[in-house]
Amino acid sequence: MAVEHWAPCSDHARERNDPLVGTGPRGLRWFLIEVAGSWGQNALLDEPFDRGLGRALVRRIEGAGMRPLAIRRTGRRTVPTTQRWAIVDSRPGRESIAWGEVADATALLDVPLDGSTGALSSQPVYCVCTHARHDRCCAVRGRRVVAALAEARPDETWECSHLGGDRFAGTMVVLPHGLYYGYADDGDPVRIAEAFDDDRIVPERYRGRSSLPHAVQAAQHFAREAFGDERIDAYAPLAEEAADTGWRVRLVGSGGSGGDLVVDLEETRSEPMLSTCAATRFVRVRQYALRSIAVSD
Repeated sequence: MAVEHWAPCSDHARERNDPLVGTGPRGLRWFLIEVAGSWGQNALLDEPFDRGLGRALVRRIEGAGMRPLAIRRTGRRTVPTTQRWAIVDSRPGRESIAWGEVADATALLDVPLDGSTGALSSQPVYCVCTHARHDRCCAVRGRRVVAALAEARPDETWECSHLGGDRFAGTMVVLPHGLYYGYADDGDPVRIAEAFDDDRIVPERYRGRSSLPHAVQAAQHFAREAFGDERIDAYAPLAEEAADTGWRVRLVGSGGSGGDLVVDLEETRSEPMLSTCAATRFVRVRQYALRSIAVSD
């Protein structure tokens, strides 16, 4: 096995042309917590955030089947007198964001997680990973992305803690729909916000939707590649099943498909790689290739 020369993981990913297809991490519901100032390697479990409180919060949030995420405003140096939070639902057809605030972080333990409180907002949230202590690429590339978005959409843009897929930095997720993007600094990230305004995705930067399994994310990519249609809700999944060394996914037809689709995928593993800047062990990551795509009978 050849030894990679050290370079930032996102540089290696671009050299290898690592595909974004089907790499969006899971996230049905989220609990966003404003944590101003610096973050440890784990924003809610390491100092300067109170570790005891962080453990209690993470247990409670994950126990409710939600994903915790720290957020902060870019460029802010003063600590706000109140702490904002948001409950986000990314399930298709139930997308919503409700905001609230507390005067003391311990009060976060009392926020109902069922969506029964908070002020509903129609504004999207653009969360850009800038979590430097988790991975340097997120800091370097993520800050380019968040700076551009914050200039164009200051009220809707937040820095966030680790999203997953460091090698795809700059990474971001558009909430409430849970639309993951990677390599967002390779071009104008404001395009992603403009596309969302029109209920569309940007295919060349799109990783997948957080509410959908990876194979379905990949199947939707290949359907769009074959038939077009960049609408967010295009090619909704009908069924997914394991088949040989891959997957068979049935999708609602869209674009120019002329009917519902059957997408057969090959699931493979990459060549060994160091998938993050801090990694010391080579891994093989999951990848998808298209076997066939056809209109169902």
